[in-house]
Amino acid sequence: MKEIVITGHRNPDMDSVCSAWAYAQLKNQIDLEHSYVAVRCGHLNNQTKETFRELETEPPRLLKDVHPRVADILSPVSVFLRAEEPILKAIRALHDYTVSIVPIFKSKWDKHLVGLVSVQEVSDYLISEQVGERPRYTFRVSNFEKVLPGRLYRRGKVDGFRAPVMVGAMPFKVSVDRIARLLPDKPVLVAGERSSIIRYAIKNEFPAIILTGVEGDAAPSIDLSDYQGTIFLSATDTAETVRLLRLSAPVKDIMGNDYPHLTEETHFDDAKQMLIQSEYRGLPVFSSTDPDHFLGVVTRRCFIDRPKRQLIMVDHNEASQSIRGIEHAEVIEIIDHHRLAPEKTRNPIYVSSKPVGSTCTIVFQHYLAFDRPISKRCAKILLSGILSDTVILKSPTTTEEDRSAVFRLAEIAELDYRLFGEQMFSRTSVLSEKDPDHVVTSDFKVYREYGYSIGIGQVEVVTLEDLSENIPDLRGSLDRVAGDQRLDWVMLLVTNVLKENSKLISRTASSLDERLIYPKEGQGLFDLPGILSRKKQLLPEVLRVLEEASGTS
Repeated sequence: MKEIVITGHRNPDMDSVCSAWAYAQLKNQIDLEHSYVAVRCGHLNNQTKETFRELETEPPRLLKDVHPRVADILSPVSVFLRAEEPILKAIRALHDYTVSIVPIFKSKWDKHLVGLVSVQEVSDYLISEQVGERPRYTFRVSNFEKVLPGRLYRRGKVDGFRAPVMVGAMPFKVSVDRIARLLPDKPVLVAGERSSIIRYAIKNEFPAIILTGVEGDAAPSIDLSDYQGTIFLSATDTAETVRLLRLSAPVKDIMGNDYPHLTEETHFDDAKQMLIQSEYRGLPVFSSTDPDHFLGVVTRRCFIDRPKRQLIMVDHNEASQSIRGIEHAEVIEIIDHHRLAPEKTRNPIYVSSKPVGSTCTIVFQHYLAFDRPISKRCAKILLSGILSDTVILKSPTTTEEDRSAVFRLAEIAELDYRLFGEQMFSRTSVLSEKDPDHVVTSDFKVYREYGYSIGIGQVEVVTLEDLSENIPDLRGSLDRVAGDQRLDWVMLLVTNVLKENSKLISRTASSLDERLIYPKEGQGLFDLPGILSRKKQLLPEVLRVLEEASGTS
């Protein structure tokens, strides 16, 4: 089942996280052919973290980016072999299953990966037989029956050994002379019922004798009672017996086992380069949390096309505000209540954008449109998002649709929305308890308009009494963000959600903030009575300043 990611914006706030969670719940109900997973691309603020903890609900997991990874191209294992299985089985697996790679496990009971076999290893094995000295093969008696038609007549004392192969088709004296050249290695003798050479093999304790052309239940006519080695009765001819016997060697003899280490989290491009620079046709993939846990393989054909993760954007629509790597993903939906400035898409997509106070309101309306029930838990999470973004319905961004959603969700959750909202905002800590860098960046959005790049952060507090003592540190954090992101103007809107007013800390090298209409309380510090919304109240004034500045510059 294909996974589709639902994500809010960077520096996620309550509405972003709650709308992603609730929309994933809905999509999993109405679309059973895909798996929808809510994620977040930043750390939770204290208010959101405590709210999910109070509701005993796991928040969306952190996903740093949607760059294609090995997990997106990982091939499941359809066939595997044990290390002692014959090479012939590997050849048949490669052919019958049309796979490029066959994983090799230690044993039937131990699924520890010990190597891989591809057409390349098989080819190298067959080629090596044709060059250099006469080959010695690793034989396992237990593999004879797996590659040769016929039956095991007698098992010798030794199951595994290395030996050359000798066909007893030549005149006796010639055969003995050729065998002598092989000493001290004693060969496996393959022959029809040629009594002289067979007796010679018995006398000299060859490790195995394979009699060819023995069909059915027929027994050898030669006395083999003194022989201590293995006897196999092959039902096929001598030439075919030799061909198959060479492929009875254990697959561990040819497998590769010195591979670069890949996990499912390895980036697509990194894994591709590792494979290109290796001599292999494919690489094994292990778990990022358990290096011994084998997950599957990636082969050269896996890298022909770059995979694109499918993505739904909620509470934002601009790529610059979204999860990293979105340029390599396929956006299939947008659910948002902000101004529209999305990237171009290759195909038509579903967009639901409304001028309401919260994305959770739009998600609530989708539940109604699809006639799906809303659980108490889901109602509380949707309420949290709406009440946070609308400041308990006090923000000027609040619409009748938001109020209607809150009233209905409060009924489902069986609670007083005002008390619920006040308890939620009470979890907002004071400035002195927060790291200034986190205060600036936890809810920070970048806008590029009229040739300027600006950034506006917002933090909600329950008191402004400690603001003055924290301003120097906050200005330092704003300067660092401006430098790191190359912004012309950075601001922090500090909002007292209980008193319904804000202060604005501004940092700019071009005196843009001198054009703001707000009362000035000091250098780069402004009083914004009644201002609660960055999007609907502060941003329009900032854009007016930028337009004015661009027209006079």
